[in-house]
Amino acid sequence: MHPRRRKRPALGAGAGALLATGLLTVCGTGQSVRPVSDIRAPAGPAPAMAAPAPAAGRVYVTNQADDTLSVIDARTNKVTATVPAGAGPEGVVAGPDHAHVYIADSGSGRVSVLSTANNNITGSVPVGKDPTGLALSPDGGRLYVANGGSDSVSVVDTRAARVTATIPVGVSPVDLAVTGDGTAVYVANQGSANLSVIDPRTDRVIRTLSAGRYPVAVAVAPDKDSVYVANEVNASVSVVSSRTGKITTTVPTGAGPFDVALAPDGRAAYAAVLGPGNVVEINTRTHHISRTVNLGPAGTDPFRIAATRSAIYVADQGAGTLTVISPSTLKITATVTVGNSPYGIATT
Repeated sequence: MHPRRRKRPALGAGAGALLATGLLTVCGTGQSVRPVSDIRAPAGPAPAMAAPAPAAGRVYVTNQADDTLSVIDARTNKVTATVPAGAGPEGVVAGPDHAHVYIADSGSGRVSVLSTANNNITGSVPVGKDPTGLALSPDGGRLYVANGGSDSVSVVDTRAARVTATIPVGVSPVDLAVTGDGTAVYVANQGSANLSVIDPRTDRVIRTLSAGRYPVAVAVAPDKDSVYVANEVNASVSVVSSRTGKITTTVPTGAGPFDVALAPDGRAAYAAVLGPGNVVEINTRTHHISRTVNLGPAGTDPFRIAATRSAIYVADQGAGTLTVISPSTLKITATVTVGNSPYGIATT
């Protein structure tokens, strides 16, 4: 059985993130810009109008095939802006201060930085080939970028806006997850069917854990004890003990899942199942599927998933939509038309 091919220019799926608190290079110009936080106000009376505030209550969706980012108001579920992005935008993440959103441009091997105050791309940083999964440290000071075409993870100092380490991992890494306390980074290596565990103190791989065939997504439970891995070819979600490094249980999903996300309270995991167009809810205590919701017919392709306290968001790559689901009822509450081939999701 061959894994389902994703709509992307290379084997690695792409995404990265970067906190723009240092000097950045403006895309395509070679010029440097200094963030707003570094600009000193002139002496004299305060200006009549304050600088735009960071945007909260937004959902950001990368549209891989048309090189754009959709900005959605989470209260109204309406698209408020469509922003030109870099080449082949895939993964996306929001900084903890909600001031910036970071986009992995898989086609150019860079991470772009978006200011949420005005929806402008303010700069970019070069990383590895085909940047894919991304994760920020809890304080937003370090960005981890899975480079699917380089078999590596780039570590970006978000204050200095530069890569400080490049860590060899397994074959074709596509997703990452950082523990809530920032003490470990888990990397899903789809080509070598395993997980690399990075120690952020040393920027070295300290363990390699087993996974299923073609692991394409990873999420860590709030208690750090369990790591959830979506295995596309195995059509399952593996639960790996972070203490023993062993798979403790495998949850069949019926068809190949392409993403997995934990509810903020850790009581449920959600998997996006490509073929039948389903999202399944897994009870993290019993490790059984408790509920299933269908998002549409075959070809809808629920691709990436993000869970907040108030909503579950699913990027439907085939349908060109973002589906919004209520966590309490697991019913669809909205379907939002976005761009062509939506990929990653970030929330503020």
